[in-house]
Amino acid sequence: MAIRLATEAFVLPDLLQPGLRLVICGTAAGTRSARERTYYAHPGNMFWRTLFAVGLTPRLLAPAEYPSLPGFGIGLTDLSKFHYGNDAELPVDAFDVAALRSKIEHYAPRVIAFTSKHAGLSALGKGATYGLQPVPFAGIPAFVLPSPSGQARRSWDIRVWQALADFVAAQPPGTER
Repeated sequence: MAIRLATEAFVLPDLLQPGLRLVICGTAAGTRSARERTYYAHPGNMFWRTLFAVGLTPRLLAPAEYPSLPGFGIGLTDLSKFHYGNDAELPVDAFDVAALRSKIEHYAPRVIAFTSKHAGLSALGKGATYGLQPVPFAGIPAFVLPSPSGQARRSWDIRVWQALADFVAAQPPGTER
């Protein structure tokens, strides 16, 4: 069940810094991720395997290694920083698009990618489809990806993740704003 934490601390800390080539944004931490305080912790989630398979990381990382992602030029955040659980369990006001926009404007990564259509629609509005979006988010290219969650297998397509990896690799260094 989704809850607001009494401490008002983020469920999972942002992993953001200047100079990133990619920021990956989910909707909210899943229940297991919140419990383990680790991004994409459920073994059925294909996030870590996919990062490696498409060449975004040079080796398969374990979820607990998420703090090492900036070393590969990748940051992590979520639209909902104070709630966790399945999307259907989240309160209607859980997503803070304005806060995300502010973070992206501040850190200025080369690309942002949303790890589900729900996240993409929430941040980008109606019309968001899988792949590179025609309109940037906070002034940077934006991708919407099929969710790597085991609960979203019907929409899974690694080719969209590969297109993201290819796009990120094609961005020349120093293209951050």
